[in-house]
Amino acid sequence: MPTSLPAPVTDLSADEARRVVLRAQGFLGADSRRGGVTAMLRRLAAVQLDTISVLARSHELVAYARLGAVGRAKVERAYWHDPAQAFEYWCHAACVLPIEHWPLYSFRRRAFRERRYRWHEVPPTIDKVLDKVRDEGPVTTTDLGGAKNGGPWWDWSDVKIAVEFLLDIGEVVCTRRVGWRRVYDLAERVVPAGLLAEDLTDEECVTRLARIAGTALGVATRADLADFIRVSGPYGALLDQALASGAAGLVPVTVAGWPAARGKGAGRANAWADPEALAVAPRGRHRTTPLSPFDSLVWDRGRTERVFGFTHRLEAYVPKDKRIHGYFTMPVLAGGRLIGRIDPAREGTTLIVRQAGFEPGAGPRAAEAMAEALREAATWVGCSGIRVERVSAPELAAPLAAALRDGGHAGL
Repeated sequence: MPTSLPAPVTDLSADEARRVVLRAQGFLGADSRRGGVTAMLRRLAAVQLDTISVLARSHELVAYARLGAVGRAKVERAYWHDPAQAFEYWCHAACVLPIEHWPLYSFRRRAFRERRYRWHEVPPTIDKVLDKVRDEGPVTTTDLGGAKNGGPWWDWSDVKIAVEFLLDIGEVVCTRRVGWRRVYDLAERVVPAGLLAEDLTDEECVTRLARIAGTALGVATRADLADFIRVSGPYGALLDQALASGAAGLVPVTVAGWPAARGKGAGRANAWADPEALAVAPRGRHRTTPLSPFDSLVWDRGRTERVFGFTHRLEAYVPKDKRIHGYFTMPVLAGGRLIGRIDPAREGTTLIVRQAGFEPGAGPRAAEAMAEALREAATWVGCSGIRVERVSAPELAAPLAAALRDGGHAGL
């Protein structure tokens, strides 16, 4: 693979880096809306999946946040269409990935195959499960015999363990869902032959994924890139090699206020950037929207604090009496800043905000932006009313209620 030394270090202010990040992630400028959900997936490179559904499932919220009131059925078709446009696999977490990225994860499939273990021991019946998928696929775990033994969520049946390991090693693939159930089929029947035949080395996989992650993030530290594609150990060393040699196609930058680079030989640069993202200054209108806590703009909590000065933690798995902000707290983006957060719920056709929180120093304009985000989200999920139960900043309760009334929704 041809390489060249990284370009001289570029200096960026924290605000410049933040705007580059927002444009790369599809929240700044009109270009981000072109091509709909399919193009969005390819720009982001990975859309995280999660079982929690409050307003909608996370992968739907990711599309809504960037594209506005796109139909939820349209989102599903764009992710899981026939023929396959995407597949599910392990990137930052369990993610929807563009189908053309199938060859890039062969390093991970090989690693799983060598370990023959992930969360459970692989049962000896795995070959029988593969034969059943071959003979009867596409199938769900229900078709195969059931997913659980009857205990906690991790108490998987041997069938579930086997088919998930087959997915890990690439023998089967999930390219669509029925409800929230994965549909498994043989990779050879679903993945285009040219992609299936592409055989990349570990080095090639990590190098190409580093470039993809850097493009999707805009500006990123080495740790951000490693977190995006979840590499460590020898694969982390391959990432370092790809960055240092220039093979990843990213350029070193220094972002004011970001921590200094760590490690032996660390120079002045403390981050890496997509050179195309630096070529033209980000311009255009910012999106105003609530964000899924699993959105790639905020999925890395340390990065969120660094880029936006915003502390965000998912509290869904925290005991109710210990939660500070709520069960499924969604940061609210407006004007390129994270201005606060909401803890949403639904009662019939009413969008409930159990708590609306604002960042320190927020004023009436933040309340107006919060109201705009709530109105649009309510309309998207078919709610005709909004009820805010609590506002963390009492001085903004009245401005928020007034903004909601002016927009045609009930307020506090």
